[in-house]
Amino acid sequence: MPQTPPPAANPEPVTADPPHTADRPLLTQSWLDLAFLHWAADPADVAPLLPPGTVPDTLDGVTYVGLVAFRMHRVGWFRLPGVPYLGSFPETNVRLYSVDAHGRRGVVFRSLDAARLIPVAVARSVFRLPYVWSRMAVRQDGATVTYTSTRRWPGPGRAHSRISVRVGGRIEDPTALEHFLTARWGMHSAFFGRPLYLPNAHPRWPLHRAELLGCDENLVAAAGLPAPTDPPVSVLYSPGVPVRFGPPPRRPGGIPTP
Repeated sequence: MPQTPPPAANPEPVTADPPHTADRPLLTQSWLDLAFLHWAADPADVAPLLPPGTVPDTLDGVTYVGLVAFRMHRVGWFRLPGVPYLGSFPETNVRLYSVDAHGRRGVVFRSLDAARLIPVAVARSVFRLPYVWSRMAVRQDGATVTYTSTRRWPGPGRAHSRISVRVGGRIEDPTALEHFLTARWGMHSAFFGRPLYLPNAHPRWPLHRAELLGCDENLVAAAGLPAPTDPPVSVLYSPGVPVRFGPPPRRPGGIPTP
């Protein structure tokens, strides 16, 4: 049976507002019309899938697998205006929850399906992120939002998802779990075998209740995780937020912090 590594000492608190400002952004973008689906997971199943230097982040001993569908809007570099066409596209990602030896909580992306080939190729080659090119659409009919995705390249070619949610009322006081799943202020990854932490900042999430009308997907299994057999334990919707990614933090002396 796989053994879960010990948790990081003194993880930073889960906060609804970012602990940093990203005043000198490396990337800017907006995330719009998001559907958050989450399933509980055993940390021992998740630990082997995380990058070096991280362990599963848990709440009451449980970690989570997220399937998040949304519209990426106007990705831009530094303080330049975002690109209207190539920088705007549907995206669906499978993500895990992580914490590193510095106590920084974040997410780890197991896959990121996106509808624009050039951004996919750049993200794969430059940032070593597991982006894949997919045929995708986001459609809204009143309070119902439907997200579809069929993978093109690279495989597996049959990986797909179809998620449909009905948006409900605004959540005025999110639970500890809802904050844990959405208030994530960084991304953990590996860059040429070295740990990488990329911080982000954005306004507090406007969250809504959401009813899951349908979910037909195999992206979670394609990402190397057990396929969900039960309904998600959390379904949320957000109209979105503008986001800034800062550069990797630096130690005194100018050395990037893993």
